[in-house]
Amino acid sequence: MLRRLARERREYLYRKSIEDKRKTIEEKKERLKQALEENRPIPYELREEALNLQRALDWDDPGGEGVVNQEDDEYRWAGVRDPKIVVTTSRDPSSKLKQFAKEIRLIFPNAQRMNRGGYEMKQLIEACRANEVTDFIVVHETRGNPDGLVICHLPYGPTAYFTILNTVMRHDIPNIGTMSEAYPHLIFHNFKTRLGKRVMNILKYLFPVPKEDSHRVITFANQDDYISFRHHTFKKDGKDYKLEEVGPRFELKPFAFLGVFLSFVLFSEQILAACQDAASRSDNIF
Repeated sequence: MLRRLARERREYLYRKSIEDKRKTIEEKKERLKQALEENRPIPYELREEALNLQRALDWDDPGGEGVVNQEDDEYRWAGVRDPKIVVTTSRDPSSKLKQFAKEIRLIFPNAQRMNRGGYEMKQLIEACRANEVTDFIVVHETRGNPDGLVICHLPYGPTAYFTILNTVMRHDIPNIGTMSEAYPHLIFHNFKTRLGKRVMNILKYLFPVPKEDSHRVITFANQDDYISFRHHTFKKDGKDYKLEEVGPRFELKPFAFLGVFLSFVLFSEQILAACQDAASRSDNIF
């Protein structure tokens, strides 16, 4: 078992290194192509490689944006196999965090909640891998308030770390009724950049493909790098449709994206400064 995991990690490292080299070359070719098309001087750092890059450009054809990369490989079974998700908490959870973990479990179809107990995170990850779990979710708290969410795609990542803000739980709303567990339709708003699309994929592939007649809708709306989560059901009322929020609701603020959670090797894809002043940035990250 350990030898197989070590071999798989080596293969992952090798594929990742090859992908990074190929990505660097493609970025250089794109910069050279833009300079030639716009009749601008070739960037100084590309001048030594310009002739070789131009020869390589002659063999390129349109449609290269669909080339398979590591991100495609991570979710290669998306839409074919339904995700299998495990939700757990940090150690010694408060009653409020337990309630929040229960509501998170109900959001995702095919998810199950695991009591943390005294298990170490490494043991939980290994158990999930052995049982073909596709995604592992951990919720954290500070002084009884849920404030952290970690989503790890197994077996090799990516892992996304979010801060949770402005949480309103279903437990706080009287007479709200039961939550529908139908496969939901998804709405993603304002995920435009490469990193934004990366986050969208991490969230999107937590859900199975919905049926057309599903009346459940989940929305992830990005505004100034804060992702608002909203959960609704709808029904037809004559010619109109009636929308009803069923909760919970909260905001997610992503601050780090890594490789495998608690792996021997962590790939840092993008680290977002948690305390960075948003006003000092000219552009939004997403």
